[in-house]
Amino acid sequence: MRVVSLAGVLTLLYVTQASAQNAPPSATIVPELETVLVTGVQPGPGMWKISKGEHVLWVLGTLAPLPKHISWQSHDVESTIAKSQEVILPPEVVISAKVGFFGMLGVLPSLIGVRKNPDDAMLKDVVSVDLYARWTVLKARYIGRSSKVETWRPIFAALDLYDAAIEKSGLVDSKLVQNKVKTAAKHARVKTTVPRVELALDDAKATIKDFKSTSLDDLDCFRKTLDRIDTDLGAMIARANAWATGDLDGLRQLPYTDQMIACRSAVSEASIASKHGMDDVDARVERTWLVAATTALDKNDMTFAMLPISHLLDAEGYLSRLRAQGYVVEEPESAQAMAVGSPAGGKL
Repeated sequence: MRVVSLAGVLTLLYVTQASAQNAPPSATIVPELETVLVTGVQPGPGMWKISKGEHVLWVLGTLAPLPKHISWQSHDVESTIAKSQEVILPPEVVISAKVGFFGMLGVLPSLIGVRKNPDDAMLKDVVSVDLYARWTVLKARYIGRSSKVETWRPIFAALDLYDAAIEKSGLVDSKLVQNKVKTAAKHARVKTTVPRVELALDDAKATIKDFKSTSLDDLDCFRKTLDRIDTDLGAMIARANAWATGDLDGLRQLPYTDQMIACRSAVSEASIASKHGMDDVDARVERTWLVAATTALDKNDMTFAMLPISHLLDAEGYLSRLRAQGYVVEEPESAQAMAVGSPAGGKL
């Protein structure tokens, strides 16, 4: 049985839909960024084409956050899905506990306070004076007067601030793309596959107890989240616009700071992560997706998949593993070529 509340807390930083869907870092210095969000119907990026012989896997790169008021023009994707034998949805990390219904009832009370600092410490007690001063300004701007967040661990306070900041900037961590893909697969009666990494807890109650009493090395996560909100909101908006308009060159050129690497490390490098089998999750997710992709390529004439666009633009990312295995990888065409109506990366 999946303990949903526990999964929501302990796998928060491993959800690939939001935390890793931005373009990789670039050394390019760009001028001051336009902060007006695009609206209306937008094409989104083209699809990558991975092939071996006559077998083809089309991969759409996803991004979060996106502009709140866009409508994604998904005709090419829907057409590809209709001609496919399988749709590979984004990979998931799932925490499961071997407890029945009554066992779950016993676990739920222990979840109370799981976000709080050990020993009832306040946020101002566990971060430096200068970081807390910066936090106070940004909290007032994006969160408001809420006092409960002042009792939270730095990692949870930072994530709450980040969510509030992108929402007030007109962005949204929606599942717009994933929902449309699922609907298209359902209408076309195409099989869907979810590459899944399961973290099985033999004793959920003991794991929660350990987590609540263990300090995390999450100050780097806290600082880098404040840095990103201070300096990167304009770039986030520009990246969201670039995805919406299919501007892959723009995505490559935009500078990017990924505070989530530090946040994930705060959890994965903690002693409780290794003790309970929650370390090395990113590598396990990658291996699981690659197995699903190569299996589909071997058996299907055509397959559709989604991945965070960071993995597709990264020269050392998922696609490099496929190239090393002998698959041909073709990047999408330009946004201008997409506008004339052909599926990017080649013809179906």
